[in-house]
Amino acid sequence: MLFGPVAVADAEGAILAHGVRHADGRFPKGRVISTDDVATLTRSGIETITVARLESGDVGEDEAASRIAVRLAGPHLTISAAHTGRVNLFAAADGLALVEAATIHALNRVDEAVTVATVPPFTPVLKGQMLATIKIIPFAVSDSIIANLEWMLAGAGPVSLAPWTGLSAGLVQTILPGTKPQVLEKSVSVTAARMAGIGGDLLGEVRVPHAVAPLTDALPTTGGDILLVIGASAITDRRDVIPAAIEAAGGKVLHFGMPVDPGNLLLLGTLDGRPVLGLPGCARSPKLNGVDWVLQRLGAGLTVDASTIMGLGVGGLLAEIAGRPLPRALATALPRAPRIHGLVLAGGFGRRMGDGGNKLLRQWRGQPLVRHVVQSAISAQLAGVTVATGHQEGDIRRVLEGLSIDFAHASDHGDGLSATLKAGLTALPDDIDGVMVLLGDMPRVTAAIINRMVAAFSPADDRAIILPTCGGQRGNPVLWDAAFIPEMLALTGDKGARTLVAAHAALVCEVAVEETGVLLDVDVPDDLARLD
Repeated sequence: MLFGPVAVADAEGAILAHGVRHADGRFPKGRVISTDDVATLTRSGIETITVARLESGDVGEDEAASRIAVRLAGPHLTISAAHTGRVNLFAAADGLALVEAATIHALNRVDEAVTVATVPPFTPVLKGQMLATIKIIPFAVSDSIIANLEWMLAGAGPVSLAPWTGLSAGLVQTILPGTKPQVLEKSVSVTAARMAGIGGDLLGEVRVPHAVAPLTDALPTTGGDILLVIGASAITDRRDVIPAAIEAAGGKVLHFGMPVDPGNLLLLGTLDGRPVLGLPGCARSPKLNGVDWVLQRLGAGLTVDASTIMGLGVGGLLAEIAGRPLPRALATALPRAPRIHGLVLAGGFGRRMGDGGNKLLRQWRGQPLVRHVVQSAISAQLAGVTVATGHQEGDIRRVLEGLSIDFAHASDHGDGLSATLKAGLTALPDDIDGVMVLLGDMPRVTAAIINRMVAAFSPADDRAIILPTCGGQRGNPVLWDAAFIPEMLALTGDKGARTLVAAHAALVCEVAVEETGVLLDVDVPDDLARLD
């Protein structure tokens, strides 16, 4: 890759290395300089800029990141589109992050141009949260480097997710004279919360005297995929009440003790093919402790044996973690995929078609135009899709039958595009980060285009309005930060939200795409032919 300052007159086709302010605004870094850009910079009195140019054998940053991400990702993950050399891996369900640390270390030692960062192995995550990010540092990297990394990742992806299996548990508590009922009740509620945190259930609770015989009778009859036993007195030896009762019931003690603090006195056993955990006293507390680590693995369907327990020592000094929040609280703090909701505008009259029909119902490649748009939105990485109807609502609904979408109707759609837009916005969920506004007459907008725009969405970086461009020309759809919804609801007439783009020019992020579909809508009959 070539890198350095060049004369503006010679910069066409090069990648801008640093943002540049000009007379009409600003070009961000990473922009491919066009003929019009050269004219704009020249008119602004700028003579030189710093650029990068790819050479033979180079792979652009987005392609490089995408190639690595595909090999890196294992089961139950979603892969974001690439943007500025970055691709993120997100959880497709709630569960436990699985990371092969040795492989990640090896990848990061291949070349400084390629970096991979992950959450720690066995981190509990929620659906949509980030497990890993791949970032290409320069604008391009040698294809030989990427090919080498692909070879290293020839097997199963070293980053994956083990979803919660819906584990059920039965709880047995032993009691002694003087055991306080409120302590027992708290243990039940804390244990139920722990099970819920791994997508499981506490089926029930049994209380028996703290002695071998009654506990021996209770264990086989207690329901659940696993058995949890909390003693009125902590286990101090393999011959103590709880391990003795497990063996007397026909079970086996697999391991006693754990290199995690709090949690040292945990016991692992088995009975009738079910894991049995003799829980330490810290299990009565809602704070993070070694019990959580074991339950998480069991809840994700992973094998827990003596070797597993003995391998938990590194990082196991939990007593020194301030506050020791519960795993679900830890997961909530992780970065997540933005919740972007798709809004397809399908309420206009389409009078310019000239035949009195509804242009959105016109056939293209065997389907109505609007169905193409909605299917692309459903296939993309959006949190949901709402279709805003107006003119011929019943016909629009009919051609979209069978698709997983919501509808909103603009009874005042005759007032213009803004009426349909506002009806759709009003129907959106409250917890979204942004809305992708799509036009129902642009069938060549693909899921890949939508995903690239979602990948560029980053309110923290002041990228609050995402626009696609093709050949330097701005197109549709438009991704809006949810913060703009109040302003969009105040619009009137037939102009839509485009008037807000100029008012917030500093917050616009352009995403360059090669697909001309972002520029092609259908207004007149000849436009249908242009689609092909």
